[in-house]
Order: sequence, then structure tokens, then C-alpha cells
Amino acid sequence: MSEVKLTTEGIRYIALFENLTGAMAKDCIVDEKKDRVIFVVKKGEIGLAIGKGGSNINRVKKAVGKHVEIVEHSEDVNEFIRNVLHPVPVKSVKIMNKKDKRVALVEISPNDKGFAIGRDGRNIQKAKMLAQRHHDIGDIVIQ
Repeated sequence: MSEVKLTTEGIRYIALFENLTGAMAKDCIVDEKKDRVIFVVKKGEIGLAIGKGGSNINRVKKAVGKHVEIVEHSEDVNEFIRNVLHPVPVKSVKIMNKKDKRVALVEISPNDKGFAIGRDGRNIQKAKMLAQRHHDIGDIVIQ
């Protein structure tokens, strides 16, 4: 697993997130380009992070003034990639070594590819960034 380095702003957001939701955050990425904050929460705590009817996540959104996304962490790289791409149904994840980097080949139904990539590539960019930070995956290829 790669070591996750947090910015000062990320650390502040994690403290705020944990205070407002009661869920433990393992990582926080402030994505200025896409005006969003991405939190990676401890396995099993995604429900707590979202809250009943989205109450917790909405409080966090109000407090940070940006779009907030939550991903559930997993030590298992296949499960982690599925979590990052959720709610897109993933058929399979294969990890391969290509030259000097690990690549995740993710099989998705043709109907869901657009959603997996996202507008302006925002979903696939998030997936690649998180897979690199948490599992040392150099690239994600959707097929």
C-alpha cells in the first residue's frame, strides 16, 4: 500500500468530517479543479458517514461549501476499485503488471461506461487518483 500524504487543509477537513458524521476518515483529497472534497472512510462506516436520509453528508457539504464524495476503504484492491466506482456495476477487476506499474483492468457493461468515466472524466480521474494513493495502481483501464 502506498503511503497517503495529507495536506493541512485535508487534515482540517478530516477533523470536521469526523466531528460532523462520527465516521473515521482515512484520507481526504481536496480537488480544486472539480470543486469537490473526496473522503475515504474506514470499512463499514459509509452508512454512518452518509447518515439517515443523507443528513450527515449534507451537514459536511454545507460546512465545506463544496461537493462531497465518500468512498469506503478496503485493503482488498478489487473491492476498493469497486467501491470507488460505486454505484456503477463492475463485472470484474484484474490487476496486471505492465512494464514498471500495476494496472487495473475493469470490466463494465457498455451501457455503464459513460457513467464510470463521468462528465469530463471526473469519475475515472477520482478512481485513478485513489487507486494510486491507496494501492499503488498506476492506471485503471475500463473495458
